[in-house]
Amino acid sequence: MRWLDADGGRSFLRALPVLAGSAPPFDIGSAPAEPLPLFIEWIEQAAQAGVPEPQAMTISTVDALGAPRARVLILKAIDKDGWHFAASSASQKGRDLSAHPAAALTFHWPEVVRQVRVVGTVVDDGAQASAADFLGRPIGSRAMALTLRQSQPLADPAEIDAEIAKAHRKLTDDPELVPAEWVSYAVRPTQIEFWQGSPDRKHLRLSYQRAGDDWERTQLWP
Repeated sequence: MRWLDADGGRSFLRALPVLAGSAPPFDIGSAPAEPLPLFIEWIEQAAQAGVPEPQAMTISTVDALGAPRARVLILKAIDKDGWHFAASSASQKGRDLSAHPAAALTFHWPEVVRQVRVVGTVVDDGAQASAADFLGRPIGSRAMALTLRQSQPLADPAEIDAEIAKAHRKLTDDPELVPAEWVSYAVRPTQIEFWQGSPDRKHLRLSYQRAGDDWERTQLWP
């Protein structure tokens, strides 16, 4: 099967397999009262099924003009304070969160035909958590972050090597250096949805909605 410009690739795209994974059993009636234990069970099952990087998630934000943006980041932790990730406040996503401190996280695990969507407000974890995250990153990652150039126009690829070399020198001189722009963020969820696909399209969907200190569970139509 080849891409055909005549139909905009429709025949090519329709021929690609979908919902081809193997979903573990999911009994909505016995789902826990809170979403976190279910997420832990699902991400463990995704890892056991061989899903590459099951901790990778798409984070969607809205910029100052109201335009949506999405990119893939790594989930760092989940606890009572939220779902944690880190980024430079000077990056596009950092600027988006400054303008609109809310985000949606999407996990997609095709091998187990599952998705999880998390929606909530975003808060700064504080300087101590941000420093701990930065210092725990590999040296190459810290050097790139120190350039503070993410998403800026690149006129000459040689600039990258020069800026990274400069950052490595800074880290050699001060191994505990943490840029003020580096932030550990937490999404405090107001809604979490678990989706399990089925070839007959009778997908299983379970929504958890925050209700004060508790959660309300609702099964949704496919």
